[in-house]
This record gives sequence, C-alpha cells and structure tokens, in this order.
Amino acid sequence: MRTGVALGSNLGDRLGNLCAARKAILGLSNVKPPILFSAIYETDPVDCEPGADKFLNAVVEFEYEGDPTSLLDQLIGIERTLGRQRGHPKNFSRTIDIDMLYCGDRNIENERLQLPHPRMHLRKFVLQPLADIRPDLVLPGQTQTVDELLAKLKESGEIVRFMDNW
Repeated sequence: MRTGVALGSNLGDRLGNLCAARKAILGLSNVKPPILFSAIYETDPVDCEPGADKFLNAVVEFEYEGDPTSLLDQLIGIERTLGRQRGHPKNFSRTIDIDMLYCGDRNIENERLQLPHPRMHLRKFVLQPLADIRPDLVLPGQTQTVDELLAKLKESGEIVRFMDNW
C-alpha cells in the first residue's frame, strides 16, 4: 500500500533529525520502493507553546507491506531513538515528530491510530510538502486533490521552501 508519513522537527539539529528519521524509516523491512520525498519546508509552529521555534517539515511516501499498527509502533520507536520525549502536552516542541498520514485507502479509527490522519487536510505544513510528490492524490475521505485542498486552505502562518534535495 502506498503510505505517507509527515516528518517535523523544531528542536536541536532540525535538518539532521529529519534526515535521520527518513533514513530509519527507509531501513524498515516492510518499506519498499518507489520512495518519494518532498522538499523540506520551514514553517511557523501551529498550536505550540509560546516562543516555540520554527519547524522543518517534509513528507515521505513509500510502498508498505504489512499492518499499519505495526508501522506505527516502529515509527514511535524511531522517534524515541531520535530523542522524542513522550508525556509532554499536545503540540509541544520536539526533536522529531513522525505522523502516519495514510496507508492506501485504509480507514482505521481506534485509540492508537487514526487513518487517514484526521487533520492533515487542514494543515498547510502537511499539504504543501505532500503536493510536491502527490498533487493529484485524493486522500481517503476527501473529494478534492491535495493541490485543490491546499489552494483553498486559509491557515495562517508562513511556509518557506527550505531545501529541495536532502
């Protein structure tokens, strides 16, 4: 199944954190080519604590063979390895944030996992990088393409292309 994950970091070596997360994800046994990855964008923090630094954000898409819950567990393990502390308030600054966006057209809603991600169509910092790699994708539960969703999004906050090839 084509699977998309969003990467974000606003603490420490932000670029290094994204690169390390991407490398770890692509090293997982059930992750297969083709691999697509967006440019990296620098974005204003959304709903974070006062004074939070800007984020670097990107999206990676790959073929995934397996159970989405198993992938979630592996992604949480990668976050832990890269210094992510759990137990802080929601949307708090972090070294790395890895969110599953979609896994094929699967619809999952339980206490651990919601697919497709319930707010991705409202987040410019997700839609802009996703538009780099899949502008014509119609997300599960949506009727418009990623490009169309991005064009109508009114979310405030600056988003700047930071790096193309990483």
